[in-house]
Amino acid sequence: MAIEIGAKAPDFALRDQHNVVITLAEHRPKAVLLVFYPLAFTGVCAGELTLLQADIEHFQNDKVQVLGCSVDSPYTQRVFADRDGLKFPLLSDFWPHGEVAQAYGVFDDNAGVATRGSFLIDSEGVVVWRTLSDIGRPRNHELYHEALAQFVG
Repeated sequence: MAIEIGAKAPDFALRDQHNVVITLAEHRPKAVLLVFYPLAFTGVCAGELTLLQADIEHFQNDKVQVLGCSVDSPYTQRVFADRDGLKFPLLSDFWPHGEVAQAYGVFDDNAGVATRGSFLIDSEGVVVWRTLSDIGRPRNHELYHEALAQFVG
């Protein structure tokens, strides 16, 4: 079961595609749009993240930061980011395998990957919005814009 709206978002310390440790807390006082995706180099994942990159100035500014997260290694994340021109942090939930996705309630035990869960976390570290989708179905990109307009301004 995915973490509920109004719950304190679990903090984390994960390596990004540049092997730099990133925490949720370090982004305060910004809001964070945390986007879990199953695997790098898959069609739906690449499509979703490319849409985010196309709107990056909307998602990554003085009010909000976008963070992608999957169970891929930092090295895989780096090649994926370079190939697709992704400039925002892609976090590696590689080991302990899927621990952060589990904490957010979006880990598929059978597949061993995160499902498609996105969470908007406010400057106080509280989940104020979420959207969930099946592994094979992309999220509605317009919902991100609506959530940011409502909760970040």
